Amino acid sequence: MALVSRLQSLSSSLSSTHFRKPDSLNPQPICSLHFNNSPSYTSPFTEKHSIERYQRDQWLYNNQLEQPTPFSLPPDTDADADSDFTRQNDIALQLPELRKLLQVLREKREERERGGGCGGGKCGPGNVFLVGTGPGDPELLTLKAVRVIQSADLLLYDRLVSNDVLDFVASDARLVYVGKTAGYHSRTQEEIHELLLSFAEAGATVVRLKGGDPLVFGRGGEEMDFLQQQGIQVQVIPGITAASGIAAELGIPLTHRGVANSVRFLTGHSRKGGTDPLFVAENAADPDSTLVVYMGLSTLPSLAQKLVHHGLPPTTPAVAVERGTTPQQRMVFAELKDLANEITLAELVSPTLIVIGRVVALSPLWPHTLNQVAALVGAI
Repeated sequence: MALVSRLQSLSSSLSSTHFRKPDSLNPQPICSLHFNNSPSYTSPFTEKHSIERYQRDQWLYNNQLEQPTPFSLPPDTDADADSDFTRQNDIALQLPELRKLLQVLREKREERERGGGCGGGKCGPGNVFLVGTGPGDPELLTLKAVRVIQSADLLLYDRLVSNDVLDFVASDARLVYVGKTAGYHSRTQEEIHELLLSFAEAGATVVRLKGGDPLVFGRGGEEMDFLQQQGIQVQVIPGITAASGIAAELGIPLTHRGVANSVRFLTGHSRKGGTDPLFVAENAADPDSTLVVYMGLSTLPSLAQKLVHHGLPPTTPAVAVERGTTPQQRMVFAELKDLANEITLAELVSPTLIVIGRVVALSPLWPHTLNQVAALVGAI
């Protein structure tokens, strides 16, 4: 099985890691479970070391909680090494329970085969569902998404799947966090592929939960392509992408007759953490289009400069929305030339969606007079 070989190679790669014996007089929790339980920590999503994450994934640490083995980082480790060490240790702690679950699933499958439950032959692989969960508000889930979430055996969920959405998961289902954030990937994309494949091969109904829509900047296409090449059936259940959900929340029409005749979704991600967006085409600076930038906090200053350079008026209305559609939503409205500075002053954090275009001035929340709005959008 794919995961078994992956687990074996990962286990051997960690064999040289130095673990510290627990202090028998003062036992400590597992070091990788250093969650943040501060009352002011109110993210609606699953942050990398949040207490919600470890409460949901507690089954993965059963073996370690019975025999705690805290560890200490090697001296003089930099931030990247610290992050990688934490990630690898976390995976190592989960290996025993992942192996147990695979074995249980295989035994159930063999029992069905012996009982003729698969037409007298071998049972086929389980199904994988790529499910979009929208921007955060659980009421924006589709009925189909809720049904599939509630019927899953195993769910692999991302950081931007909100805590409220995860309340729909059945009590006997198993959850595995595979979220990514800047500087910390709990699983590489290849490791996520192997998890999906291995549990599907064992006959499980596997649900891959993604914030927004799985096929809009969600790498769902890569996962679907990988699994289909391995003979695994994949079904995609779309979600409301952040652009649609958040724009609706703010009363911003992404297109509007006489104001914006098209909408363009851009990724603000940069290569290797740089400050330049990956790609800004000259025709992106079209005053008759609406631009929606995902993951663009760090690259917005460069993006705004390039858009103005290519002809987009610096007075173009814009808005940045942090944690849109959730109770923790915050927003900053400004003209394009001022938006980056206003975001800094407001200390917005990820996830933040950015909408740029004259349609932003149509929002009832736009902080300008009606005369100014009319001048911005022109005659309609």
